[in-house]
Amino acid sequence: MDSLNYILFICMAVPIGLCLFLLEGKVRQTMVYVLIGICCCMFVSEINGLILNHFDHNMFHVTTVYTPITEELIKAIPVLFFAYAISSKKSRLLNISLATGIGFALLENIIILIDDIESVTIWWALGRGFASSLMHALCTAAVGYGMSFITQRRKLAISGTFSLLLLAITVHAIFNCLVQSDYPVLGLLLPVVSYIPLIIIQFRIRRKGKQKPLPESGEQFPEEQESK
Repeated sequence: MDSLNYILFICMAVPIGLCLFLLEGKVRQTMVYVLIGICCCMFVSEINGLILNHFDHNMFHVTTVYTPITEELIKAIPVLFFAYAISSKKSRLLNISLATGIGFALLENIIILIDDIESVTIWWALGRGFASSLMHALCTAAVGYGMSFITQRRKLAISGTFSLLLLAITVHAIFNCLVQSDYPVLGLLLPVVSYIPLIIIQFRIRRKGKQKPLPESGEQFPEEQESK
């Protein structure tokens, strides 16, 4: 029988890939990066498997030292490419980085579910959904959001990019350490606590955007002025 991981990957990637031909605009771009996140997870799972075998399946050592590095670096590659080659706009970078992290988390959750299906519970599913998945999305989003500033300051290209990657790796490693410690609840709360301020900030930004006064009759919208 072929590797079950590849079967799961095909079952997820093929429907999303087919949908791309029917989608347009920002929705299509977001789904492309969800698919890229799934591909990143498949690639990283092979690397992590080799590392795990090398260290005689010492799960705690590998997940706290090596997997945060491999996963965050691979997830960041498509985000960095988008920032430097396509667009450094803050909203677009945030959207595609979140999509990459979510796509990665989707396949990872299913792989872990299949590997340890006998011990899976509703609480496990809630923990993966609200903690682990959110952690992947937020770490990748931090890189994407930070790149929107770094690309505008070329002198910070190397040091700034390295700092963002180090931030994502550190947060990921702290999360993995906490969930495998005697206080796993602290690890589960870390992504949730980080997520709430982002929701509040985004809500306020959107609210301010809706409250902008419309131009009076005879005046032009900013977009119309720029086009001229």
